[in-house]
Amino acid sequence: MVAVVFGARGNVGRHVADGLMAAGEQVRAVSRTPASGLTPGWEAVASDLERPETLPAALDGADKVFLYGMLDPRKPYDIEKVAAAATAAGIRQVVLLSSVSVLNPDADHPVPRLNRTIEQAIQRSGMDWTFLRPGTFATNTRTWWAESIRTDNVVRLPYPLAQSAPVHEKDIAALAVTALTEPGHSHQAYTIYGAESLTLQRQVEYIGEALGRRIRIEHVSDEQARTEVGRTMHPVVAEAIVSQWAAANGVPALTSVIAEKITGTPAHSYTQWAVDHADGFR
Repeated sequence: MVAVVFGARGNVGRHVADGLMAAGEQVRAVSRTPASGLTPGWEAVASDLERPETLPAALDGADKVFLYGMLDPRKPYDIEKVAAAATAAGIRQVVLLSSVSVLNPDADHPVPRLNRTIEQAIQRSGMDWTFLRPGTFATNTRTWWAESIRTDNVVRLPYPLAQSAPVHEKDIAALAVTALTEPGHSHQAYTIYGAESLTLQRQVEYIGEALGRRIRIEHVSDEQARTEVGRTMHPVVAEAIVSQWAAANGVPALTSVIAEKITGTPAHSYTQWAVDHADGFR
């Protein structure tokens, strides 16, 4: 049987596909454009969650799926149609990349609202499910800061001492692979934080160490920060991020060892993430 990986070109999806291949699974790598040439052995298929008519070709003959949730409110999809296509194709198991924001019942924001909708539809579908709910993605820091580091060697922050526990995408992928290949994860939801609470300032310092130079931090207002983050993210998301930084100013972030507990492999540090992605800041 085939394991389908949606978003196989993405930060997490490509590591899920690689991990499934290493585990001996037959992998169908799905993206809006075929992901051929990335990893030998992948079956590359073009399909789009926003176009349900393209899903049967991606799901035919498969029994398990890695699915991403609504991480960007600019790119919604109809989960009811996706779930219907999956059950019609005989999919028995789905691992969903959701968001920790679904745990906040008071959050009236597109990301938690849409991800709760996706989780609930999958629960109703009758498929076995596992939900991965990460907090801050380490890759977000590349999205937020790479351009200003490359062009001005500066990161503009309203709250340099705000703390977070960034999660390496490889740890999220390893959890997904474990859930898709080993028993015991059906109807489980895993909240995923990094293993270490770090200030934004320290994260910038780690990027600088990976680059071999000191990166300057410039203090800016909340409004300026929203504009800065909004260059690469939806304005509603940018607003939420700056609000999170304000709330986390000087406050240690929640951490976890769930990746190590489930996979048996220690989680990657943010220091390692910075080294892995140094070229993205050059």
